[in-house]
Amino acid sequence: MSKQAPLPPLESSEIPYSGQLLAGIDEVGRGPLVGSVVAAAVILDPERPIAGLMDSKKLSDKKRQRLAEEIRHQSLAWALAEATAVEIDHLNILQASLLAMQRALDQLQPAAEFVLVDGKQLPPQLQQPALAVIQGDARHPAISAASILAKVERDAQMLELHQQHPDYGFDRHKGYPTAVHQEALLKLGPLPEHRRSFKPVQKLIGR
Repeated sequence: MSKQAPLPPLESSEIPYSGQLLAGIDEVGRGPLVGSVVAAAVILDPERPIAGLMDSKKLSDKKRQRLAEEIRHQSLAWALAEATAVEIDHLNILQASLLAMQRALDQLQPAAEFVLVDGKQLPPQLQQPALAVIQGDARHPAISAASILAKVERDAQMLELHQQHPDYGFDRHKGYPTAVHQEALLKLGPLPEHRRSFKPVQKLIGR
């Protein structure tokens, strides 16, 4: 399967809002077999731009950490939220992701007046006008900032889980369905944090 071609940066003329309280929202953790899906919402300060914002997946861990510090200190507002593995199993991963996004947005102080959401779908409970942006984490700095905060937070959660259960290798694969992770699942069984609704976990539980 060929990768989707990169889309151009989102122009201000494409956003029907010109004020300062524009929030970018993104989530991290749809693909892993374990843990929460984590979302972040960020309102950047136009008077304090942050250089180097881009899709968090294209940054080194060291650069993500540095940018996350800048985002936390220089933004007008930021928030993190999550939906747990239990909620993912109950709702499905898409709905849980949208729920985490809504929770992050609801925590912003000041509240956002307009919202840019990474992806194709908007959280169903949104009160603000909003725009879904495909490849948004690479096309608008506010969404890039949100992707960085969410990635740093979820990676930290996986490192904490690794400290509790080092035999699963969470420090290396961050919960994604790598061969190492699936071999550990087969040998050791699932943890309470594993997503029972995901097929690789279901198959291993069945065995």
